[in-house]
Amino acid sequence: MSRTRDADNHSAHLDRRGFLMATAALASAAMLPGAAHAATALRRRRLGGLEVSALGLGCQWRPGTTPGAVIDLYSCGFDRRSAVNLVRRAVDRGVTFFDTAEAYGPFLSEEIVGEALQGVRDNVVIATKFGFDIDLVTGERRPSGLNSRPEHIRQVVEAQLRRLRTDRIDLLYQHRVDPHVPIEDVAGTVKDLIGQGKVRHFGLSEPGLQTIRRAHAVQPLTAIQNEYSMLWRGAEAQILPLCEELGIGFVCWSPLGMGFLTGTVQADRRFATEPAPDFRAAVPRFAPEALKANLALVDVVRTWAQRKNATPAQLALGWLLAQRPDVVPIPGTTNEAHLDENLGATAVTFTADELIQLNAAVTAVAIRGERLPPAVMQMSGVEAPPKQ
Repeated sequence: MSRTRDADNHSAHLDRRGFLMATAALASAAMLPGAAHAATALRRRRLGGLEVSALGLGCQWRPGTTPGAVIDLYSCGFDRRSAVNLVRRAVDRGVTFFDTAEAYGPFLSEEIVGEALQGVRDNVVIATKFGFDIDLVTGERRPSGLNSRPEHIRQVVEAQLRRLRTDRIDLLYQHRVDPHVPIEDVAGTVKDLIGQGKVRHFGLSEPGLQTIRRAHAVQPLTAIQNEYSMLWRGAEAQILPLCEELGIGFVCWSPLGMGFLTGTVQADRRFATEPAPDFRAAVPRFAPEALKANLALVDVVRTWAQRKNATPAQLALGWLLAQRPDVVPIPGTTNEAHLDENLGATAVTFTADELIQLNAAVTAVAIRGERLPPAVMQMSGVEAPPKQ
């Protein structure tokens, strides 16, 4: 999942514009949105044995309500050509890591990424995911929900290779743990695909702790992809220490808290439920009373952003980059200016004392509301069944 600022109301945009104008005079050139990011965006990090840009691009889109429209989970939209251009601009700015999934669309996001990366395929890293039970012809989501049976994985990968217009997937994740398929069977299937050259690296998204260990024993994991941001720090308790123990990289989805940490979501904001639902309408931490209380965290982010001559988005992403050298955020957007702004986060640095102070300020804010709707939460932290 990615975040958005693009659908926020007009007053929020005015607030953000005013903040940018106020801080622009104080900001160093390296930290200004759109300024000389070519050098900073080219910084690299390692996820296990895979080298990627310090920031990736989350590509999670679906068809809009009008012909040719493309929208994200938060109903921010553009058209397909603009989506392709956004990915290409990211490449031009030094981004080498592009994250998508079969389920995003379904299929649409992979198709856009595949089209956009033609001609530069050998210079980038493509990550995608399998695991939902989706008809490979119609894109219909079947009632069973999840499907990580070995034969289905193989069929999905063949379809993904066609959509992505490539001969290999650099990083293949299981999107969610299938409670009916032993992880040994899943990891073994991916290991076979690696042996065939169709996949290079293996990852898991939102898995249980023991499932990580069991999968890693069959096919070493390159990355775990979980939600992680100032708004949700749950990974710090057990997942991140386990990744450090096993030498597994960590990819952060929703690194800007579904747009919350950009400072553009106001206390009176209500999220659309139709015609194209905003995912946040179903997320408990964005319910009216929880949202009002959680804005205390945005105050912390704004204060520190001013202190570091950065925007709130840059501060929040820079904080993630400062946590560990193998943490890679993958913010998404439908706006090229926000893409450029995000890349400026690589210039935000903290002294050891500053990081202690900021972590303490973030910890002091008690976040209200669950991070995901109940049906989605049920698919997080799941342990695969034992191998018989």
